[in-house]
Amino acid sequence: MRKLFLWIFFVSIVGSAQETVTDTTKHWTRKGVFTLLANQSSFSNWQAGGQNNFAGNVGVNYDFNYKNGDWNWDNKIIIAYGLTKIKGAATQKTDDRIEYNSLLGKKASGYWFYSAFFNFKTQMDTGLDPATQTVKISHFFSPAFFQLGPGMLWKKSDNLKVNIAPATSKLIVVHDHFTTLGSSFGVEQGETNRYELGAAINGYYKFNIMENVSVENILNFYSNYLEDPQNVDIDYQLNIVMKINKFLSTNFAFQTIYDDNAFRGFQTKQIIGLGVNYGF
Repeated sequence: MRKLFLWIFFVSIVGSAQETVTDTTKHWTRKGVFTLLANQSSFSNWQAGGQNNFAGNVGVNYDFNYKNGDWNWDNKIIIAYGLTKIKGAATQKTDDRIEYNSLLGKKASGYWFYSAFFNFKTQMDTGLDPATQTVKISHFFSPAFFQLGPGMLWKKSDNLKVNIAPATSKLIVVHDHFTTLGSSFGVEQGETNRYELGAAINGYYKFNIMENVSVENILNFYSNYLEDPQNVDIDYQLNIVMKINKFLSTNFAFQTIYDDNAFRGFQTKQIIGLGVNYGF
């Protein structure tokens, strides 16, 4: 039942956002896309084997940007949630995130801007240990990640920009029941938060490789000056959309994360499927 409410929550987001897209302030531009991806396989007396399964993902990608003279303020909200159900097994979560990025810039010279950025990431639903699928290891706002820092922005366009922030504060927050027996996401046993100071580099590049095929790249680096600065955190996202018509597309999403506070190795995720898209 809880999963059903989360799906309804996404639909309600689209309804509310559609009502607020009109903005009489000419300096603002807004654009959003709601996507529903579905994959399904079924078998009946199939001698080669196979299990009936269904997977679904919903997502919202919303940009609202401000330009006025020498000032730029870019904002992006990403919300995603996915489930998969294999016959004979419990429903499992395949995607779950809420992310907000804000980047403020004031013209310096050429393509360069003085900048300040803010990033927030968390999740909506409970996360289970991959090995047991019974032990809870995370839930809403646990963990929650905050980054904030001044820097310099190189911005050629809304689709090509790199921000360098050499003095970035990072805060990781978890509920105390996840640190009762040990550390969690880098937060020490018995604590509820972890503060870091380091350098962040954030890049964004979106382009069309051909008509109706767009490629979006989001790359983030972070190094903690206070502990193991050589262990650079990496978060790379690749989104490819191949439009069939106004409402249908084939979507491919890939993400890889390296964060030794959470897992000593690369975490990878990929999703591909037929998408129903709705722009708002």
